[in-house]
Amino acid sequence: MTTGQTIPEAPESETLGTVIVALLMNLAIAVSKAVAGLLSGSAAMLSEAAHSVADTMTEVFLYIALRRGSRGPNERHPFGYGREAYFWAFMAATFTFIVGGGFSITHGFNEITADEPPGDYLVSYIVLAISFGLESVSLAKGLKQTLSESRRLKVSPWTFLKLTPDTSVKAVVLEDIAALAGLVIAGAGLGLTELTGSPVYDGVASMVIGVLLLVVAVVLAAANKSLLIGQSVPPRMRDLITEELLAVPTIKHVRELYTIHLGPSQIFVAAKVDFADTASGASIEDDSDSAERRLRQRFPQISFVFLDPTPDPPSRDS
Repeated sequence: MTTGQTIPEAPESETLGTVIVALLMNLAIAVSKAVAGLLSGSAAMLSEAAHSVADTMTEVFLYIALRRGSRGPNERHPFGYGREAYFWAFMAATFTFIVGGGFSITHGFNEITADEPPGDYLVSYIVLAISFGLESVSLAKGLKQTLSESRRLKVSPWTFLKLTPDTSVKAVVLEDIAALAGLVIAGAGLGLTELTGSPVYDGVASMVIGVLLLVVAVVLAAANKSLLIGQSVPPRMRDLITEELLAVPTIKHVRELYTIHLGPSQIFVAAKVDFADTASGASIEDDSDSAERRLRQRFPQISFVFLDPTPDPPSRDS
């Protein structure tokens, strides 16, 4: 037996706002870093420029993900396009891996082997300071949403970031944290190069930034890959769904429960349930509707509910 189905509203404006703020900040930062890197000849600065270019393109991909993933169902895609968001988010992680991480490591290695110290340090320091402020604004927006959502769900912010199917928020927060760490690393490498006169420190800083980008890209790619393949809800949520189903008077046992994320704000639920032997066809229909209402009231992101009346097999003693 199937119950009715609806698609929730398009991705929350808060997530879209978080991505747009990050996009604008990273675009401004990328331009300033590129200019500073070209003027100073610093490998770390140019790596930071590549880092910000990668982050900017990431936000573009995430914007596309939110827009295209919000489309409703049609005959060819009856469950909507929610999981397309994970495809574009995976593309964003891949871009960060190849362009950001690859360029930073390669350019840092070339800086070490070329043995040519950077030029104007002051410009680089000014740009690093400005970039730190702009990245902090972007991170503050992402953290604000993370804290708000974690309080609403009554979990820690770390648990929310780890388990949330909204990988756009996860990407913005992790990339902004990596960006701030990268700025500190770039500043340290540049400072050591200025003090010692050796470009090795600047080159090493560039390579460390590259490794940092690779780590972030792999973490985000793995999260999106799991959701693309078809990831179930966390065990705690499965238990709560089962609890809600068993609260329906005529449902005696939930034999099997299947859940899957259809998108950042869409969950599919299907279950084989054993109704009471005395339940009539009409009461089974009414209680199936009741079960759907209970689930959606507790978990608004549940978009589809399918219940299959399946009696428990007779015991061997009977």
